[in-house]
Amino acid sequence: MAVTAAMVKELREKTGVGMMDCKKALVETDGDMEKAVELLREKGLSKVAKKSDRIAAEGLIESYIHGGRIGVIVEINSETDFVAKNEGFKDFAKDVAMQIAAQNPEFVSRDEVPSDKIEAEKKVLKQQALNEGKPEKIVDKMVEGRIEKYYKEVCLMEQPFIKDSDKTIKDLLNEKISTLGENIKIRRFTRYEVGEGIEKKEENFAEEVAKQMGK
Repeated sequence: MAVTAAMVKELREKTGVGMMDCKKALVETDGDMEKAVELLREKGLSKVAKKSDRIAAEGLIESYIHGGRIGVIVEINSETDFVAKNEGFKDFAKDVAMQIAAQNPEFVSRDEVPSDKIEAEKKVLKQQALNEGKPEKIVDKMVEGRIEKYYKEVCLMEQPFIKDSDKTIKDLLNEKISTLGENIKIRRFTRYEVGEGIEKKEENFAEEVAKQMGK
């Protein structure tokens, strides 16, 4: 059966799990609400939602340098120093740093994107759709779809993981929270690229990193 926005909202209210995970669960269970709840529990995502409000003030700063050309510093928080020293946590931090180097996100999550930036992007996308000759009555829906694509490009949490494109970074984070049993947050990052901001011959170092990661 078709999964509606109302069904996704209901499942989110029941479990506290993110909208995309709720939608996936409903699709997998053909819209069966109880089976979807059980599926999310099996995946450990309901537990993840309960942990999300807990304070995470420990953690570590991870760095990654690619060929002396791209550098990343990322802060990832955990609830305890014990988990911050866990090898699984450290591996996760390294993966996130490499992701940032390869995919060059601008923000951690979509709620960090300034509203004026989204509105400006919508205006550009709307004009592009109209220039393509699309009927005005469907342009708004097209713009919303393209804005979702935009989020996946600029927001770290929305990006497909470079080592497994079937997962997003948010999926990877939720798996780690479920495994380690603590709230974990990607707090902030900085990415440097040699010559950034200086007019020069075009070189795509981010693409080079992605290729070396097997993508």
